[in-house]
Formats: sequence, C-alpha cells, structure tokens
Amino acid sequence: MKKLSSFLAIFLSAMILLTGCGTSSSSSPAEGSAPASNSTFKVGLEAGYAPFNWTQMDDSNGAVKIDGSSEFAGGYDVEIAKRIAESLGKELVIVKTEWDGLVPALTSGKIDAIIAGMSPTAERKETIDFSDNYYKSNLVMVVKKGSKYEGATSIQDFKGAKVTAQLNTFHYSVIPQIEGVEQQPALDNFPAMRVALESGVIDGYVSERPEAVSAAAANPNFVMVEFKDGFQTSEDDTAIAVGVQKGSELTQKINEALTGISEDERTQIMDEAIKNQPAAQ
Repeated sequence: MKKLSSFLAIFLSAMILLTGCGTSSSSSPAEGSAPASNSTFKVGLEAGYAPFNWTQMDDSNGAVKIDGSSEFAGGYDVEIAKRIAESLGKELVIVKTEWDGLVPALTSGKIDAIIAGMSPTAERKETIDFSDNYYKSNLVMVVKKGSKYEGATSIQDFKGAKVTAQLNTFHYSVIPQIEGVEQQPALDNFPAMRVALESGVIDGYVSERPEAVSAAAANPNFVMVEFKDGFQTSEDDTAIAVGVQKGSELTQKINEALTGISEDERTQIMDEAIKNQPAAQ
C-alpha cells in the first residue's frame, strides 16, 4: 500500500504540473507578435532626404526623436506627420527606415504609414494604398557650378553626360529620355549622390526641386538646373502622398487631416524646412 500511495502521489503531482504548463501556454501571445497600440502613429521615413526629412542631434525647430535612437528627425515630412498625428489624437513615433525597407515595414505592420517624400506610382499602388497628395514638385538636375551643364535648358543638353538618380525611384526611370546619356548605376540615397557629384564620378543627378534647392544651399559648388524642355512624367510621379496598408481605415482619416492644411501653409512649411535643414544634408 505504501508503494501504491507513493505512486499515486507522484502521478497526481505530474498531472498538476502538466495542467499548469498547459494553462500558461494557452495564455501566451503567439511567437513574434507584438502588442498592438492604439495610442501611437508610427511613421516610417529615411531621415536622409532633406528638406523632406533628415537626421539631427537635438529637437530644435520641432524635430521629433527617432524611435530607439538618441537622434531626431526633422523636415517637411515630419511636420506633416505631426499635424496628421494631432488630427488622429495619437502620439507620433518616427521609425527611421532605409528607402527599400519602407514598403516592407508598412505591409508587415511595423509602421502605420510612410511619410517620406514618396510618390504614389502605379507600381507602388499594386502593394499599398495612398492618401491624397500633400506635395507636388517638378524634376530638375543637380550639377556642379561652372560645369558645361549649368546653363542647360533642355534635358537633351545632357547628351553624353554621366547621370544617375536614387535606387528604386521614378527619378532613375526617366533618365533614358535623354538621348545619348551615360546612365550610371543608381545610388542608395541623396548623400551618396552628392558625394559622387562632388568627386566627379557623375555629371549630375535627377532630383525633385526641394532637394535640389537644399543641395545648392548646403554646398556652394552645386547648382540646380530647371528645364524649359523637361522630363515627361505623370501626375502620380511628381506628386507625394502618405503610404498606408491596403484597405486601411487610416486613409480617410489622413485625407481629412490633410484637408486641414492649406496650400499656403504647406508652402510655408516647405520654406521653413529648406531654411532649417542641417548644412551637412
């Protein structure tokens, strides 16, 4: 009987332990999942495309702390994001993300929106949705001051020139419109293109007007070239909008927030961003 009692005690103890483990397992979240937060508005951007967005070391001029970093993000996109977050009644969280990682970060749920000077191209619309436009800009070229391309009035004046643009942007796709151009490999970001231009690796790079104004302001050796006979683009190519997940309920709410920002205020925000951008960017 003593042996039987001992066996029963061991058996009952094991059953209790198994029951406890089962309860714990069923109440645990799925592996890799993160608790959802309804109080934040997570926005992805490069923080390296002045004057739309950039990185700085303090919160001057309204810059917002970058999530998980001691750095801050400022610029036109950040100011637009702040106004949208305020309209949504949420806390703005800036998630610094490489350009190629923005759409994957959005579709995977790591961020709620992309506000990064992104154009709502047909290709991107296959994967994500976009808000109404919050900026529109023309394409220009950035060249070195004193170069033979400084006085160009047509994109065809760049025949034989070494020209590039940012990787995975429509800027790069329009370069073949220049007859006889020596299209160079696309570069990851605008700081890299500025270095390439300064060193003579390229003769110019395609950009949007605000970035070109910023480049010329940051480096006296650079000049922006605007065209009378410019690149052929679509409305979506030159517009900039907020990227959201397919079917997101945020789209309408963001559009309502954007409606509250007048064209005059948008122009003022961009002018301030150009003035406040760090010299290094």
